[in-house]
Amino acid sequence: MAELPAMIQDLALILMVAGIVTLIFKALKQPLVLGYIVAGFLVSPHMPYTASVVDMSNIHLWADIGVMFLLFSLGLDFSFKKILKMGASPVISVVCIIFAMSVLGMLVGHTFGWSRMDCIFLGGMLAMSSTTIIYKAFDDLGLQQQQFAGLVMSVLILEDILAIVMMVMLSAIAGGSSPDGSQMVWSVLKIVFFLVLWLVVGIFAIPLFLRGVRKLINAEVMLIVSLGLCCAMAVFSTKVGFSSAFGAFIMGSILAETVEAERIERLVEPVKNLFGAIFFVSVGMLVDPQILVDYAVPIIVLVLTIIVGQSVLGSLSFMLGGESLKSAMRCGFSMAQIGEFSFIIASLGLSLGVIGEFLYPVVVAVSVITTFLTPYMIRLATPAYNALEQRLPKRLIRLLNQLSTSKPNTAEKSKWKSLLTQIGLNTLVYSILSSATVTLMFTLFHPFISRMSTPLDFTFRSYHFSMGSIVTTLLTIMMIAPFLRAMVMKKNRSEEFRTLWAESNRNRLPLLFTILVRVVLAVAFVFYIVHYMFDFGPAVLFTVGVASILVIVASRSVKRRSIFLERLFVNNLHSRDIAAQVKGTKRPLYEGKLLDRDIHIADFEVPATSRWMGSSLKQLSLGKHYGVHVSSILRGGRRLNIPDGDSVIFPNDRLQVIGSDTQLANFKQAIETEVLDEDYELEKREMKLQQIMVGSESPFRGQTLQESGIRSQYSCMVVGMEEGKENLSPITPQYRFEEGDIIWVVGEQTSLDRLIHANRQREN
Repeated sequence: MAELPAMIQDLALILMVAGIVTLIFKALKQPLVLGYIVAGFLVSPHMPYTASVVDMSNIHLWADIGVMFLLFSLGLDFSFKKILKMGASPVISVVCIIFAMSVLGMLVGHTFGWSRMDCIFLGGMLAMSSTTIIYKAFDDLGLQQQQFAGLVMSVLILEDILAIVMMVMLSAIAGGSSPDGSQMVWSVLKIVFFLVLWLVVGIFAIPLFLRGVRKLINAEVMLIVSLGLCCAMAVFSTKVGFSSAFGAFIMGSILAETVEAERIERLVEPVKNLFGAIFFVSVGMLVDPQILVDYAVPIIVLVLTIIVGQSVLGSLSFMLGGESLKSAMRCGFSMAQIGEFSFIIASLGLSLGVIGEFLYPVVVAVSVITTFLTPYMIRLATPAYNALEQRLPKRLIRLLNQLSTSKPNTAEKSKWKSLLTQIGLNTLVYSILSSATVTLMFTLFHPFISRMSTPLDFTFRSYHFSMGSIVTTLLTIMMIAPFLRAMVMKKNRSEEFRTLWAESNRNRLPLLFTILVRVVLAVAFVFYIVHYMFDFGPAVLFTVGVASILVIVASRSVKRRSIFLERLFVNNLHSRDIAAQVKGTKRPLYEGKLLDRDIHIADFEVPATSRWMGSSLKQLSLGKHYGVHVSSILRGGRRLNIPDGDSVIFPNDRLQVIGSDTQLANFKQAIETEVLDEDYELEKREMKLQQIMVGSESPFRGQTLQESGIRSQYSCMVVGMEEGKENLSPITPQYRFEEGDIIWVVGEQTSLDRLIHANRQREN
């Protein structure tokens, strides 16, 4: 018999131990992520008293896949549009947190006498909170619906993006380069370039693809297609110098804007749960008891540094971002751990040979301990705020809590600011699209067409012309023409532009200057393309560039193409919102104003076994018991707005409920716990068919079917009467039983037994 591969043995061991441990943690009402880490410690080679995995390399491979799928699911659940809607608050918070924790980490490392590079890399590790651990903890604790959780996830996503910049900076420092040099600037520009390119191209192309094959895709195919897109983007991300997890997150963010987002999220969840469990188990495997003993003091100090640093400095950072004291403390306490990006930064330091070998296991131990403490820190935030509220002056507490509820400035924004922001954003996007198109044409198409057209090369007036160069130049300019036209002409007829033009003559010269700058940039693209392909002088290049832009601007065909592409992109970007409006599931516009008053809207699904089903809102008295208001009931793709007290709740109804975080949390607990008890005697519920004869002494003789109580008293149903025919004869409720009637009855065995026993009783 062939021996079972070690990979299968390891997987069986991991899943069995993880299943047993998580059952125990579930019974103890603890987050499952802690159970996974304990399971990893139990099956690790460092645990001599239990069975251990054979091949750790396979486990690490699966763990990498787990991180990738976790971030893919995170992107599906939290798109970039949500971050943009939150404004500058997450940006301010994340910059302050990274700076404060990095400095704090370097100071702690210097205190222990570690080397300069150990201190610098340690600062980078301590600045990175774990997206996957916090996401899992919020999910296990049922806090995803709460407002502060959304802000925390926004900061974590930005933190993961900035982690890539930090890794480039650390590599530059390790190589002896200045972090302020051209390499740092180039890395930032590279991230911005690919982020914009991937999002714009992805949102343009992927919804079109999914829409075109929608009729062919079932659940199985959708799962394969979505995971294929995730893995393809992960591969492409690594090819351009980023991590696979970052690419998976970008693809999740792109798919989050499609109509199929919710469906993909449901299909991917089992895969995410499987590989995510393996990832957290692998984290537990890295815990070496000997390291915990040898570096016990540094580990404890670093754990305290993270807990105190994030609780204090993190809370202050969120307050600088505009959050109230209570909300800031809940956010800061939630981020008191380090995770996967810290491991990546530590691996980078080891691969570069600039940090000590002890630092990686120390960081892993710190990560495991802080991961254990994460759910308790999240729960501790509110009691800590209550204790602080009792000790600080009431006036100061009131001032801090009013930061998030203060009304925004309703004064009209500067038209200049609005116009320049829109022009700048459009110019950036179309410049990136044009640059990407030019790069692809020069690197892929030009070599191919040059090999095909070599015999057609010729010379004219000392200028050498290649047919491949001519074709590449013309096709490239034609392909970027819609982008160049939009760059030059878009916003020139906007309301802000026309208003500023009409308000004052002094505005006209600056407005013309904005057009001139964009024209020069568009000409520069054509100039570069022609210069790359031909040896023309500057005067010829400039003339060709200006002439090309004039033709592009005047061309109606290019104009139609430009408008079509832009409208198609906008339609794809809002396709999910459009589908939500059609289905009646789009959130109301007044939600933003509710957030200013510390209340918000959350969706809850009525379980199929809910005790509430069949009850009216008046009978449930949700406002009296939980302080919430049901604003809408979504049922079968239809929306019932402002339901009255007589509205009845049905299974699988989706309720849109308005309330504070505390009220919604209490309501969520109630709707999930007030369900019918599970039937543990299913076997006794079997329905059986029984023949019964009405005898001379039967209590049913002389009674009508309705009077007999066979249905109401004995829970049985008469399906017909046997009269010697091929089929049973139907019986009406008014039929009166006679002696000798043979009836056929359906019911559970216990009910049939009671009916038979009653039929045999003698009348007194």
